[in-house]
Amino acid sequence: MNLLSWVVTGILLLTAMGLLLVRDWRISLGILGVQYIGVFWLSSLHWPLSMAAVKLVSGWMCVVILGMTSLGLKGGMLSADEFWTQGRLFRVFAASVVVLIVLVSAPRLENIIPGMGLPVVYGGLLLTGLGILHLGIVSQPLRVVLGLLTVLAGFEIMYAALESSILVAAMLSVVDLGLALVGAYLMMASRRESIS
Repeated sequence: MNLLSWVVTGILLLTAMGLLLVRDWRISLGILGVQYIGVFWLSSLHWPLSMAAVKLVSGWMCVVILGMTSLGLKGGMLSADEFWTQGRLFRVFAASVVVLIVLVSAPRLENIIPGMGLPVVYGGLLLTGLGILHLGIVSQPLRVVLGLLTVLAGFEIMYAALESSILVAAMLSVVDLGLALVGAYLMMASRRESIS
């Protein structure tokens, strides 16, 4: 069980890095769906399976909302940033700095709040840190929503170890879905502005 948790933490690192580096919106949404499987697994270490499944279902619903909106827009302005290839090396460097900071700080945080488990702390901090990095370097509405959902997923993993309230789990799922709906609206609004 512990080895599988470490594997899931590694998968979360790969998904967060993938969201930073992949330029196709279809692949990005697929990566986000895989990321929510990791969130489900690490949340299920502290929550009952039914509560953790709520995180998985609401995360996949966010992917569907963003995917349907992107399909409706025919992916026109959602494919890539203008200077994507020039910034790829910077993104890898910045992400490696975030990973190093997490590697150093996670054991200390686990000592401060015992019982969380190192895989949960690493997974939560990696998603939160790389999500904040993602927010700092993107400007398209879809990419911003992906960064926000990543930050929130990292927070939810660590919060699941501290609080097991059904109401809190439901409220966090509503926040996820609200972010996806606002992102879909902003994607359509920015598309309308570029057409007119």
